[in-house]
Amino acid sequence: MIPEGYDPASDMMTMVQPLLDGLRTDHPSVAVEAKILEGHPAPVLIRESKGADLLVVGSRGHGEFVGMLIGSTSEHCVANAACPVVVFRGNT
Repeated sequence: MIPEGYDPASDMMTMVQPLLDGLRTDHPSVAVEAKILEGHPAPVLIRESKGADLLVVGSRGHGEFVGMLIGSTSEHCVANAACPVVVFRGNT
């Protein structure tokens, strides 16, 4: 059951806000825009890449095959985005 008044977008923004605040403090010259959007990540990111200067996506790298360095969502973005794409793998 979904609790009455549950607002996933608001809850997500509450979780993301401290990260955004830190980014804006550390990099005041960089415009950071937060959007909470519903849908499958790949097509939503492609749609949002239109008009963007850069799309940065993370990659968990959980593919089954040895040598699979990026996941399906990041691979889809690299192949289809309307702007340059950076895939960040982190230190996993």
